[in-house]
Amino acid sequence: MTPLLAVRDLVKHYKGGGLFGRSAPVVRAVDGVSFEVARGETLALVGESGCGKSSVGRTILRLQEPTSGQALYEGVDVFSLDRTALRQLRRRMQIIFQDPYSSLNPRMSAGAAIAEGLEIHRLAARSEIPGRVAALLEEVGLDPTYTKRYPHEFSGGQRQRIGIARALAVQPSFIVCDEPVSALDVSVQAQVLNLLSDLQRQRGLSYLFIAHDLAVVRQIAHRIAVMYLGRIVEEGPTDQILSFPRHPYTVALLSAVPEPDPSASRNRIVLSGDLPSPSNPPPGCPFHSRCFHPQKNARCSTEVPTLRPVAGTVAACHYAESTPTVAELSIAGVR
Repeated sequence: MTPLLAVRDLVKHYKGGGLFGRSAPVVRAVDGVSFEVARGETLALVGESGCGKSSVGRTILRLQEPTSGQALYEGVDVFSLDRTALRQLRRRMQIIFQDPYSSLNPRMSAGAAIAEGLEIHRLAARSEIPGRVAALLEEVGLDPTYTKRYPHEFSGGQRQRIGIARALAVQPSFIVCDEPVSALDVSVQAQVLNLLSDLQRQRGLSYLFIAHDLAVVRQIAHRIAVMYLGRIVEEGPTDQILSFPRHPYTVALLSAVPEPDPSASRNRIVLSGDLPSPSNPPPGCPFHSRCFHPQKNARCSTEVPTLRPVAGTVAACHYAESTPTVAELSIAGVR
């Protein structure tokens, strides 16, 4: 089956700016990322802050221009489109931002924010727009009479629902969800995730769901791609990644997921050192300087591992077949 979206060798580098006009190292935010998203599927892109997740989502939509690579949407290369063609395609590709307050114009009412896409793309007659806006508000769980209210009059969860309604207004088939629940309370997170799942079933939507919390993506994702320092280091079905990860970094992320039972014993892997700078990545495996794999050796610091099939996933680790679990590491004394 042809995927709805196919990203091939995506690269996004930022030119550094030094003091007094001096040149600075290039920041390698995204360094050769490839993945596919099928129709009606949710691919979760996860990793710690600074790994390049948001840069991937924004570059795919051309909110920022790529350095190289391809993003094929229904077989059309998004990066090769001119301004007119790109504007037409943006109806089909939308984004939900992380901060539900700063992503809304404080001078625009909720109704005006949702109606803007309808007006720009001429999807409804002027007389039909109020009814369409009210229906969208109701679809995302808000009172249709809220059209005249402004962002400061809503809670964070309500503002994010307005952002979702704004994205849905132009009838997209693919939405980048850029950490859409990370700024919300836990109880509200569950409500918004349930809403996104319901909308996906009803509208046949595809999501690229960007997050740093594996407990969140467990609820919504069909597949998970784990990013580290601008690269995907593991990818596979959600159940397989969560129950039997093959990359040490994925194991460390899973060990950091909070345990709902405070009395339960908890093993956590604390990685040594900080995330390396994307302007000066380490040679070899990008994770080798923080890796706890018992087989780590000189090969890891000199040879870059490629993504390869391992036990139901694809992982970029030279010794993925023998990656220990959290429980095994705890027995060995690694915490």
